[in-house]
Amino acid sequence: MDSDRKSTVSSFYGGRKGSMDRLNQDFPSPGLDYAGGPGRTRDDASSFFNPGRGSTDPFAGQAHAGYNRGSFFNAGREEPLKGGRDEEEADPGWDVYADFNNAGPRYSSAFGQQETAYQSLGPPPPESTATGPVEMVTVPALGPEWKKDELRDMTKAGKRERKSDARKALWRDWTRGDRGGRWCTKRFIVFVCFGLVAIIAVVLGICIPRVPSFALSNTTPLGAPTGSWNDAVPTEFSRTPANFSFPAFADLQVDTTANYIPLNFRHLRATVFDLNSGFIIGTGDLGHLTMPAKKFLDIQIPLNFSYVATNDSDATWNGWHNACQNKDQVAGGNRPGVSFRLVLNMNIVGLIGSYGSSTQVASAPCPIELSSSSP
Repeated sequence: MDSDRKSTVSSFYGGRKGSMDRLNQDFPSPGLDYAGGPGRTRDDASSFFNPGRGSTDPFAGQAHAGYNRGSFFNAGREEPLKGGRDEEEADPGWDVYADFNNAGPRYSSAFGQQETAYQSLGPPPPESTATGPVEMVTVPALGPEWKKDELRDMTKAGKRERKSDARKALWRDWTRGDRGGRWCTKRFIVFVCFGLVAIIAVVLGICIPRVPSFALSNTTPLGAPTGSWNDAVPTEFSRTPANFSFPAFADLQVDTTANYIPLNFRHLRATVFDLNSGFIIGTGDLGHLTMPAKKFLDIQIPLNFSYVATNDSDATWNGWHNACQNKDQVAGGNRPGVSFRLVLNMNIVGLIGSYGSSTQVASAPCPIELSSSSP
């Protein structure tokens, strides 16, 4: 702290120190003699220890600190100060709260002439008794605050785009290993898929049926009709007009050893072709049939032989007539054989589409024998 800013109380420091402020020397306090002459009214140097000396204070005889206005350095301009309680006592009509509660004349005149009284604005307007909705006409309407990307997100295209982005993000995170946890990782899914493929392959290998193989009997590929089938189709050979018809059975052996489950045939159809001319001379249908697996089975397919020719000189009619005629009409009793091709068509449950099989016989005995009186 500078030396000229220290307190100049002479009674405390034991002697008055002259002020270093030149401005203070230009305006000495009136009635004070700093030289200590007889003209001073109060001795500051002795007021601290003898406050009653040269003082008009009624308490001067008591021992107390004698601070007065000469004990401090005064560098400013002195103005009379207005006290609150003093002015209230001096002017009973003055109210200190008049500037705040608008209850009386204003004290301050800084913004114009003082008002003598509070100017009332009049009574407040009466409250509205309307019961309907109040229209807030003074409230401004809110403007649009949506951004362009937010407006697009609310459209269907924006929603589809967000869903697509979410799916892409999910797939990307899963491929990177960030999603899936422990049981839905790529490694786990690969092993699961491999196990499922292996199980499906085993199940299909067991459950999918295989087309069986067929073979005609070597001794009697065509069997004689018996029972109701013999009565349903009459046996007839006629020269005028040239035709023939008779029933028979095709003796077949079926191999189902390649199957693990039974075979279920929706139908098993047979068609007989003349091996020399290629004409169809017989048809048959076994219908619905179930065959056990891992077996060699002998079955008979009912056939209906029927053919119509122009005259009795037709080679197909003559060949089947000579093979089926009575043995007594043949020298030595040995009838010639017949040549045909047997084509099978089948539809198996569990397999898509139809499957076929065929075999042919060069010389087979006729399954019937005409009477000796037959032409």
